[in-house]
Amino acid sequence: MAELRSFIFIDQLQPQTMCYLGTWMRGALPRLNQAAQIIEIAPGLDIEPLTDVALKHADVKAGVLVVERQFGYLEFHGAIGEVRAAAGAVLDELGATAADAVPPRILASEIVSSLDGQHAFLINRNRVGSLALPGESLFVLECQPASYAILAVNEAEKAAEIKVVDYRMMGATGRVYLTGRESDVRQAADAARQALESSAATPGRRS
Repeated sequence: MAELRSFIFIDQLQPQTMCYLGTWMRGALPRLNQAAQIIEIAPGLDIEPLTDVALKHADVKAGVLVVERQFGYLEFHGAIGEVRAAAGAVLDELGATAADAVPPRILASEIVSSLDGQHAFLINRNRVGSLALPGESLFVLECQPASYAILAVNEAEKAAEIKVVDYRMMGATGRVYLTGRESDVRQAADAARQALESSAATPGRRS
């Protein structure tokens, strides 16, 4: 039987979160403020029949369909009602509820004040989003399951004026890199942590 590792509903994709996602997704690109659903499943290949169910049940667009070593990932987006309907159909197919998803765990959560120039350079060598600049503060977060990283970033972006430098939402763990002014980074960090803690209490219900 498939393990529902994450079931994440996002009511409004924020600009940087959306644009970063669009840099590597191979499916349909989302639009600003669209709703999105992210599903992580094990074993990975079980994501294929679930994708079929979601796309045939409602008017949604699939942006991400990935089967990696252990886990399968699906992201689809559209109007809130359509996304909710497709997500509900997936749960029915699984015989599960959103509360059956694995609750997120924060493995690491740190703020680095006033980045050194060498440190910023090294971060930027691997980043896909915005540049980290010397003197900015940096927030890093690591979580399991990995897909919760997008929830942390989206909620952080809602809460404060920060830059999304990088986030990785697939694999063994999820990772987040955000930079900006110290006060904004601290506010964003609080929002990111609160989003994951709230989702751990009621999986699948954060937006």
